[in-house]
Amino acid sequence: MLASTRVASMRQLARFPSAAAPARHLSSTAAAYASTSASTSTSPAPCLRTSTPASRPARTATTTTTQALRRGRASLLTEQQQQQQQQRLHSRRSFATSALASATAPPPHDAAAQAAHDGSKSPMAPLTDADRARLVRQRNVGISAHIDSGKTTLTERVLFYTGRIKDIHEVRGRDSVGAKMDHMELEREKGITIQSAATYCSWKATPPTETSTLVGDAADAANTDVQSKKEDFHINIIDTPGHVDFTIEVERALRVLDGAVLVLCAVSGVQSQTITVDRQMRRYSVPRLSFINKMDRAGANPWRVIQQIRTKLKMPAAAVQLPMGAEDDFEGVIDLVRWKAVYNRGHKGIEVVESDDIPAAYLEQAKQKRAELIEQLAEVDDEMTEIFLEEREPTLDELAAAIRRATIACQFSPVFMGSAIKNKSVQALLDGVCAYLPNPAEVPATALDMSAAATRKAADDAAAAAAAASSAEGADSSEAVEEAKRNAAPPSLPLSPASDAPLVGLAFKLEEGKYGQLTYMRVYQGTLRRGNLIFNARTGKKVKVPRLVRMHSNDMEDVDEIGAGEICAMFGVECSSGDTFTDGTTQLSMTSMFVPEPVISLAITPEGKESSQNFSRALNRFQKEDPTFRVHVDKESNETIISGMGELHLEIYVERMRREYNVPCTTGKPRVAFRETITQPAKFAYTHKKQTGGAGQFGRVMGYIEPMEVDPETGSDVAFDNRVVGGSIPNGYFPACEKGFHDALEKGALSGHQVTGVRFVLEDGAAHSVDSSELAFRLATAGAFREAYAKAAPVILEPKMTVEVVAPTEFQGAVIGALNQRKGTISDTEVREDEFTLTAEVSLNDMFGYSSQLRGLTQGKGEFSMEYKCHVPVMMNVQKEMNEAYKKRSK
Repeated sequence: MLASTRVASMRQLARFPSAAAPARHLSSTAAAYASTSASTSTSPAPCLRTSTPASRPARTATTTTTQALRRGRASLLTEQQQQQQQQRLHSRRSFATSALASATAPPPHDAAAQAAHDGSKSPMAPLTDADRARLVRQRNVGISAHIDSGKTTLTERVLFYTGRIKDIHEVRGRDSVGAKMDHMELEREKGITIQSAATYCSWKATPPTETSTLVGDAADAANTDVQSKKEDFHINIIDTPGHVDFTIEVERALRVLDGAVLVLCAVSGVQSQTITVDRQMRRYSVPRLSFINKMDRAGANPWRVIQQIRTKLKMPAAAVQLPMGAEDDFEGVIDLVRWKAVYNRGHKGIEVVESDDIPAAYLEQAKQKRAELIEQLAEVDDEMTEIFLEEREPTLDELAAAIRRATIACQFSPVFMGSAIKNKSVQALLDGVCAYLPNPAEVPATALDMSAAATRKAADDAAAAAAAASSAEGADSSEAVEEAKRNAAPPSLPLSPASDAPLVGLAFKLEEGKYGQLTYMRVYQGTLRRGNLIFNARTGKKVKVPRLVRMHSNDMEDVDEIGAGEICAMFGVECSSGDTFTDGTTQLSMTSMFVPEPVISLAITPEGKESSQNFSRALNRFQKEDPTFRVHVDKESNETIISGMGELHLEIYVERMRREYNVPCTTGKPRVAFRETITQPAKFAYTHKKQTGGAGQFGRVMGYIEPMEVDPETGSDVAFDNRVVGGSIPNGYFPACEKGFHDALEKGALSGHQVTGVRFVLEDGAAHSVDSSELAFRLATAGAFREAYAKAAPVILEPKMTVEVVAPTEFQGAVIGALNQRKGTISDTEVREDEFTLTAEVSLNDMFGYSSQLRGLTQGKGEFSMEYKCHVPVMMNVQKEMNEAYKKRSK
């Protein structure tokens, strides 16, 4: 199947060589920019060095038929088509170079206020030689995976081999120290990562184009022979949680990172949270390397995992390493790019030993896997396609450059292999991070221009387009023009990671430390200095930066300034997560990150009245730090309700209140975040009239409500649409009507839960010159919604979860039976030698108590994870019971 797919893909590329051009635009631009950087830097980028390999293994064709097909496809490329393809590649490189050259410097500082007001100041500034030399050696990387895949263990080895820590400590280690990145006491007790942790390190990387054989410790400065052939890199690392309950930590980390390492277990492969992380990486267009960890485990099968990456994640991938052995016989890897056998020796694998002698037992398989790597690259990279069709062996430079281009374009993922716990092949992964992931200048970043001139021009352009469209249809354009002006989006401007550009930074995470609020920031352009005044783009307030630090887990190292493309933290700056900071000379604002809605709630009460003040402080702090943690007071029971992403999420916060604020709490039974919605449109014509002597209340509204899907731009599934013409309702009452609509959404008529998925369309109405008021129209709109809601066939929605269970095969029948009892729908089952993985969709309301049941069914050997998928209607008998219970409570 895979071979036939490749043949069809190659045939299409040969017939239509321009078909893949748009997909390659980003990677070609990045390559051109990297080559510009390399020409001005004293040390070139690792994948663009021009060394010639001493010897390369011959490419092996699988069959004579395949060779004939390749020759046939090559003959389809006419001379004219080849010239056109070369012109396209040349034009893309020219585009990147001219874009950098045409960037204009900002105006003098004395004109800053006027420039910020009228938008005449360009936020772009050209990159200097010093900027290029600095950026080409910098990487911002996140480590993400499913829970228990070995992320924190891998990060611990990275810190050890780069010299950031003196010794290796394990997660849940017996020495009571724990891994460096798990600095919270709760993390070390439970053996899981709860909060993302940032650190930085330096690494001397072996370029993928280095042909000589290197032996020794990369951090050993005394080994001058090895050091001279390596290149210095500065790496910012964020270790993220793997549990779905803490998915916001992964979300905001990937929002500000340039690349990522996706860690997969060699036995379990692609799991539920792996798919979630893949979706988050795609949302922010984050290039990734894949690292198949735990090659020492029984049942390790990296080729099955690579196939899962291709099929389940829909990501082209190929191994750049071949493991020598597996399970207890795992000895090292063969570098398929440099064609070296790589071993780890010495204390905790600190010494890397390379050899040109590939063991005979793996030689034939290594040749096949290298040919597979080239074929996979030929499917996603134009230049490698040309080489593939020419039937020639790519040079070392061409192969390394193709891997880098395709990876940066998010079209390919090179796969590394190793065992972090056994200290094997971690240094090779670090080399891959430096070689194939992008530097900050290669990842496009944009900000919204909120200046008066820019927003005014955007509104005028939108109005002109609406007027032209209306005149073409012969309709009245006045209403369309006004709506277009209201909804006009501010223009987007590219950012440049230049030190001399106006400052733009994004605050992506907040923590409450012993010295005050700690704000994590990614600087996208300009330079952030200690003692400088910065401006919050959301509030307009200016604040002085009292202290600037680099984070090393929970340790801090003071610095005086941070350049563009760096990640740092500030003390004493009050803000919210997602705020943009500038130097006041521009009015730029960056888009915020995606925040999922909570799916579970529970009532919480502090034990003892004397702890109520600390209780409020804790809730306020946690809400500020975590956008997925919500707090509200139930109007009926007057209870404090906390909401989050799962039982573990809320359990952690309740425990943190007890430990950090000395507030023990009593919690009620978890509540599912039910919702209500409508399934059909319904009209309304409602009049609110009240006369009590003197001026009364009068408001009449007419229109309809209809079901609404989630808007992909705003992420909202409720909307108020004003279509009133002719002045039947004065303009001043429209905001009150919208408030009334949102008031009515807070509590549905079926179960009292929030109403979602509704569009309210206001078409007409009436007002009284004396009795009408904002309150009257607010009440009229709320009453109209309730009247129409009953006629729109409302239903109750419940959260549906994707549940993944991993257990020994002898318990498969019992596990399936238990999920069937909970009305689960089994969607996939994968059976391996000793264990199986089962994926099902189950209502969250039916999952309470499943953890204890699974332990009992599998003798404690089974484990499960679940992730929110969507809200679906409950069964009619359940809806009837919930409706009757709500009516009894409401009496």
